[in-house]
Amino acid sequence: MNQNTSPVSSLDERLKWVDSFSKLLDNQFLLPGTKFRFGLDPILGLLPVVGDMTSFAMSGVLVMTMAKHGASRALVIRMLFNIFLDAVIGSIPVVGWLFDFGYKANQRNVELLRKHYQEGKYQGKGTGFVLAVLVGFLVLFGLLLYGLWKLANFLWYWASSAW
Repeated sequence: MNQNTSPVSSLDERLKWVDSFSKLLDNQFLLPGTKFRFGLDPILGLLPVVGDMTSFAMSGVLVMTMAKHGASRALVIRMLFNIFLDAVIGSIPVVGWLFDFGYKANQRNVELLRKHYQEGKYQGKGTGFVLAVLVGFLVLFGLLLYGLWKLANFLWYWASSAW
């Protein structure tokens, strides 16, 4: 495959936007004078909680789309783990922001999908599976919100006891 061809679009035109959207989130911009690329994910991470939740939701849309177009259950679980890890560590102040610049969960997921397709594991349209993925995503989203709530409570009590 030549370098100008997008890994996903060469396999399935319907998933071309997944590759583009993933690039927007993880690799859209080039730091001048370097080869370092970053996307909207670390920029959104600058907005406490809201930015991380937005990025998590956008990543979830990508995984849902990939599941709809034949990603296996095992692959989708790996993808959900990638975005959950990105969201959990990405929500830690400063450390998470730096992590978001390097981890690039969406690009990892597109690469997983590309390998999945190349290995011939494409399963056709997975419409029935999408509901299970959505439920799994919502559970992860709820756990993330609960964890952030508990962290905020802890920090509030810690800060108020220090005053």
